[in-house]
This record gives sequence, structure tokens and C-alpha cells, in this order.
Amino acid sequence: MNAYYNEIDPYCAQWLRNLIAEGLIAPGDVDDRNIQDVQPSDLLGYTQCHFFAGIAGWSLALRLAGWSDDRECWTGSCPCQPLSCAGQRKGHADKRHLWPAFYRLIAESTPSIVFGEQIASRDGREWLAGVRADLEALGYACGAADLCSAGIGSPQIRQRLYRMADSSRLGSWPAEPGDSEAQAQIRRAHPTSSYRRFTDSFGNNYRIPEPEVPFVAHGFPNILDRIRAIGNAIDPNLGASFIKAAMNDQALPLESRTRSGGANPRRSRSLHSR
Repeated sequence: MNAYYNEIDPYCAQWLRNLIAEGLIAPGDVDDRNIQDVQPSDLLGYTQCHFFAGIAGWSLALRLAGWSDDRECWTGSCPCQPLSCAGQRKGHADKRHLWPAFYRLIAESTPSIVFGEQIASRDGREWLAGVRADLEALGYACGAADLCSAGIGSPQIRQRLYRMADSSRLGSWPAEPGDSEAQAQIRRAHPTSSYRRFTDSFGNNYRIPEPEVPFVAHGFPNILDRIRAIGNAIDPNLGASFIKAAMNDQALPLESRTRSGGANPRRSRSLHSR
């Protein structure tokens, strides 16, 4: 089998199995255990490992970017709820703060490439700085970009921090999300992209509604499960754009202009021990 998918939500886990059966994502196995119960030995023999797999947004993004199913890669977008501006905002004290469990598997298995994303909030940027410190301590070069789905023409904003860690590169990439070469490449690839809005007859501006997704209208069974699964997913097209930019002749340079005002990763503390 090529791929390993770890997803604790039963509905999403079955969705993954359906996608695999239809050949829409990399073939593989679905493990619905908590990531904290997964051992490095469980991952032996798998070329790709997708944690917090949801509905396979990263697997699809890799395919869209031209990344073959038999090429090594790990992905993992840790739950964003601890860092979201909504909700309880417990941060690292939240039981859903699962970076330490993901870090443990990375440290012991040492995959060559690790992709991920996180919510683009102030807490998310601080979290990213700590993750970068952890990964660099393992010998990875890390880079990130602050991107939104509207930037590639999608009728939604969906601002996220996309990141990549590569064990084969020397030095390090831009520590903070900001105006990076990856973002410039994505903008050049989508020159007409903008935040899509419409104006009513009274001059009021509105965002265009979300794209139509089948079976999420009132009355369909499991509607809340579907909405939650879609809401937690990454935008595969934006993920693919980031992957292509990051892998295009080492597109993320060793030095790049970064945005001020965020967390300084040079002063960041490790997250895996929290």
C-alpha cells in the first residue's frame, strides 16, 4: 500500500475509505485511532502518511501538484480549535493540541518532507514559530506562507499558514509568514485572482456564497457531519499551489522579506514538550 491515513472521526474515516475505493486519492489504509496511540512501527512500509487526514485534502493537493502517489511525503494539519479566535481559546492547554504527538512520530520516523497548515491567527503564528523551532532542531529546513483561497480565485477567504519541512535542504527558509517568493509565484500563476464580491441594488457589498457542495442542504442525513468535515478540510487547490511553488527549483529562498509584528521564531520555545 502507498498511503497511510490517520483520522479519528468515524464519518471522515469512512469518507476516506470511499475516496480510496473510487481511486480519487492515493491508495492505502485508514487508521481511525487517536494519533497518540500510533507508533512509528505502525508506519513502516508506507510511502505517504497523512495525519489528521480529514477528507484527504492533502492527498488530493499532492496529486493536483503532480506529486506521484509513490513519492515519499508526510502531511499533517493539527486541529486548529485550540488556536482559533472562536471557542475556548485554551491554546497549548487544550487536549486537542496534538503537535507533541505528531512531533514524536516525525522525530522517530524522520520523513524527508512534511507539509501542513494552520489557522492564520496571532496564536497560529506563534504556534508556527514553535513548530519551526522543533523541526529545525531535528535537522529540517522550514518555510511557510500566509495564503488565502481567494488568492487563487476561490469565492472564500480561508486564510491559512501553509508550511513545509525538508530534511534535504541546508540552512532555513523564511521563519515567519509574510511576503515570500512562494506567495509571489502563486500570485503570478493566478494574475486575475481577487476577493470575489457582489453589490446589491442598495450599494451593499457581500461575499459570494461558498461553492455548491452536494448533499449539505437541509433535510439530507448526516448534514452536520458533512459540514464539519468540509469546514475542517484544507483547500486542495491552494495546497497544490503551495506545493508546486515550494518544490519549483527550491522556490523558497534562504532569505526573504518577512512581515513584522509576529512571533520571532529565534526566541520561540519548543512546543513538543508542552
